[in-house]
Amino acid sequence: MVTSTVRTLHHVLMPALVTLSGRLVRLEPLSLAAVDDLVAAASEDRSTYAFTRVPNGRDEMVSYVEAAMAEQAEGRTLPFAIRWLNTDRVVGATRLMHLEYWQGPMPWPPGTRGAVGEIPSVADIGYTWLGASAQGTGVNRESKFLMLSHAFETWNVHRITLKADVRNTRSRAAIEALGAHFDGVRRADSRGADNTVRDTAFYSILNSEWPLVRERLVMRMGLVEAA
Repeated sequence: MVTSTVRTLHHVLMPALVTLSGRLVRLEPLSLAAVDDLVAAASEDRSTYAFTRVPNGRDEMVSYVEAAMAEQAEGRTLPFAIRWLNTDRVVGATRLMHLEYWQGPMPWPPGTRGAVGEIPSVADIGYTWLGASAQGTGVNRESKFLMLSHAFETWNVHRITLKADVRNTRSRAAIEALGAHFDGVRRADSRGADNTVRDTAFYSILNSEWPLVRERLVMRMGLVEAA
């Protein structure tokens, strides 16, 4: 379900806020209304976040949500709260991020950010985390499927990028199970969640690959396509 196009105070067009619904989950625009549920989810078992930065406590969660909403207002990210329909609880968060817009003139000087628009050209899926009770339940897979479907079928993006700490075998296995292509490892890419220097594994799905990826995901999730 897509709402009307949003304009900032400067009348810059940017992607419309959306709610994405599936069998198991509903991805809702991230807002401060979700903070208490997110705090509860993040507190279930923090030992599962060895390689993932997840806010700890209410103050950190408020700052996390406010920062995501500020970036959303710039047209650079589309963050979601993940509602697990089985429990009707918000059990985590995720986002379409690093939105790039290739329409119009190239930004100048090099390195500056170009203008945002209604439809991104490429995007990442990231900042995904779930409470321990929702891990391994299919919630993550369907959340990714909904975002991939929106990116490729509504925005018609050229590429979706997914990343993980090279040591995070569980996250990497989940990305590979989606059918993403392994692009390689960027060494010393960033500061890790454990304050080490992190090597990052990069994966991607191209627009031309999406139909086959989609078909395989539909089969794996046991979905019945409309005739």
